[in-house]
Amino acid sequence: MRLYQPVNREKEKCRGTCAFLPQMAIPALPSRIYFSVSLFSTKIDSLTALVMDPTSSKAKELKERGANVIKHSPGREKAMTKTLKDTGCDTICLIPPAHKDKHDISVELITAAKRSGISNVLLISSVGCDYADPKKQPHLREYIELENLTLASKGDASTPLGHSPCVIRAGFYAENLLLYAPQAKSEGALPLPIGQNHKFAPVALGDVALVAAHVLSGKGKHGFDDRNRGQMMVVTGPMLCAGKELAEAASQALGSKMEFEDISQAEAKKVLKSQSESDASEQKYILEYYSLVREGKTNYISTTAFHDVTGQHATEPTEFFKLYSGEFKQDKTNKRQKRHHR
Repeated sequence: MRLYQPVNREKEKCRGTCAFLPQMAIPALPSRIYFSVSLFSTKIDSLTALVMDPTSSKAKELKERGANVIKHSPGREKAMTKTLKDTGCDTICLIPPAHKDKHDISVELITAAKRSGISNVLLISSVGCDYADPKKQPHLREYIELENLTLASKGDASTPLGHSPCVIRAGFYAENLLLYAPQAKSEGALPLPIGQNHKFAPVALGDVALVAAHVLSGKGKHGFDDRNRGQMMVVTGPMLCAGKELAEAASQALGSKMEFEDISQAEAKKVLKSQSESDASEQKYILEYYSLVREGKTNYISTTAFHDVTGQHATEPTEFFKLYSGEFKQDKTNKRQKRHHR
């Protein structure tokens, strides 16, 4: 979680304090949002980061960037409410953590925010949660309940939290593809369990962070900028990609052949377990998203919100692969070897 405090000398122009709970699956997201918000330094003066592990590298990075880091100990709603009150924050940005108790931690934080007098809330949710089957994709579906809980405060006159809500449904982070960098470098392959026929639109993490920064720093008569207040923003990448098209984009960007390899869900699970530092629950979330792709439930793009909010064009897949070319480009000294499926 991160908190921003306004410059007191210009109260009418400055954004109130904002709180974030960092997402461990994409640990760069909190620092990316912080960097993006820092571009609006005339509206934001200081930052406090409420984190579950103050000793983590990302927490230390936030501190080095000027954030006041505070340990978040979930489980006591009353204590959480006091912590939020003590910061003096009037705006909260919630990024559900990659944790086995993600749902409970997020619910506690939203409830505490209601009781602490916070008036503006931005929730980073997930694309696909509305298509997720509660039985087949339960981790994805949890975001629907968090959205409902966040937006329900709009009709609750007893709390100021409903004055200025906003939800960003972020698409599948393109940075998740970095999990397969070892195969890309050694085999020239992107092994994904998404089938051959359907598509999805990976979004650059920085694009989501930029939209969030605009929302958090914007100011209107009732809290957030009126153009953003009350919005359900769906933010995906600008290009629908089947596996082969994603590999073609990588080939074009890297200047070397990259091939798509459709692997089984079982193998994908093994790859995530061996190559990802994410919590097991977050690995399940990623696998559930892949299953949505196979079911044909991600065959769309949504870039209108990104364009309207930032005035820019979202990052194309080729741009993404160029940015991370050092991670993906095949090592010529390694001979390509096919993995054996079981």
